Amino acid sequence: MRKSFRVKSEKDFGNVFHSGQSTANRQFVVYKLKKEQAHFRIGISVGKKIGNAVMRNAVKRKIRQSVTELKPQIESNYDFIVIARKPAAEMTTAEVKNSLIHVLSLAKIYRPNEDDAKS
Repeated sequence: MRKSFRVKSEKDFGNVFHSGQSTANRQFVVYKLKKEQAHFRIGISVGKKIGNAVMRNAVKRKIRQSVTELKPQIESNYDFIVIARKPAAEMTTAEVKNSLIHVLSLAKIYRPNEDDAKS
């Protein structure tokens, strides 16, 4: 995922945390903040409770891969932050993707396309 799609600075993270709305399921918490921009931006946070650096980086890779695959269905005018909870460490990439679809749908950021709705 290109850098233009990422929330990187501490100031931007703080804005989303303090001004945004949160939604959660068992595996992830999502904070969203509406912005006027051409495409969405995502920040990923995986705390030390998840595991060592290898485990945390694996979880981040799975989240990034899932978001890349879901990019066409994600609303474009939001900054959002995904915070991984402990159960995310034992999940496969497919389970991470399904859980992200669930939590992003709850947050009203994800809009399924017609092919997904039929199946």
